[in-house]
Amino acid sequence: MVSANDLELALDQVRARAAGPVPGVFGPDTVTWRIDREAVIFLGAGRALLLQLAHPWVAAAIAEHSKTFADPIGRFHRTFDIVFAMVFGSLDRAMQSSRQLHRRHSMIVGEMPETVGPFAAGSRYCANDIPSLRWVHATLVETALMAHDLVLPPLSTEERERYWTESRTFGALFGLTGDDLPADWSGFAGYTAAMAQSDTLTVSPAAREIAGQIFGGARPWLRPPRWYRALTASLLPERLRTGFGFEFDTRDKRAADNALGWIKGTYPKLPDRLRYVGPYQEAQARLRGEIQPDWMTRCLNRAWIGRPQMDVRGKG
Repeated sequence: MVSANDLELALDQVRARAAGPVPGVFGPDTVTWRIDREAVIFLGAGRALLLQLAHPWVAAAIAEHSKTFADPIGRFHRTFDIVFAMVFGSLDRAMQSSRQLHRRHSMIVGEMPETVGPFAAGSRYCANDIPSLRWVHATLVETALMAHDLVLPPLSTEERERYWTESRTFGALFGLTGDDLPADWSGFAGYTAAMAQSDTLTVSPAAREIAGQIFGGARPWLRPPRWYRALTASLLPERLRTGFGFEFDTRDKRAADNALGWIKGTYPKLPDRLRYVGPYQEAQARLRGEIQPDWMTRCLNRAWIGRPQMDVRGKG
């Protein structure tokens, strides 16, 4: 388990490697900024969530401690607020977000209500457990790159290694140390492949219910379009797709392929102001010495993180 002291030791390492107080942990020359600035990474949001839910501890924690059902948009905003603050925030803001996440996770503890896969009924779970954190981190890292490469030119082998090196620093913001994460991209790919086949990932009834609420549309006006559901299903390992009850027939494949073809043809032609997420544009404004982001960036921030500004000067 990652303790508060463990986190502070990890953050000391992050601070030592950071780009600087203003650019933050990563900075404009990193592969992480290049990938995470793209709005198209939202194509992978459903996949990342479902892979996290496939871990029985994560599903139990969300079912018992999250407001996903009552406030799905709020959960979306909170998730992206945390991630984007770590990636695009000033160094102080990234540190603050890391500590906030750890404190929130420290309150998420409980017992498995039933046996699922290798996890026995009554066994304890904790959101700051290292194997769980490692898996959540992996879903974010792998899926962001997958969504990027679906639409934009794929990274080279060298760029993938750089991306993974930077992702290990991102993991330190969760409190994960170098010993907790694979040393290189090959090791990371091996870890995710092994997890995909392991019964550690087993779709529980709680996970299936949450997925059904989100993708089936308990609220019709929030229901993802067919093409998005189909694309999400296509990106899952087959056994997990089956476990969640997702169908992927010829019509679904056609819907996903048609949408992806249209996105590939249109998205790269969009102006940067529409392509790049608000927190990235705010970070660029911060680098230029601007005190506040402009009106368009504030609007984009509201869409992505639920508020107009990621960094609030004077509040760390």
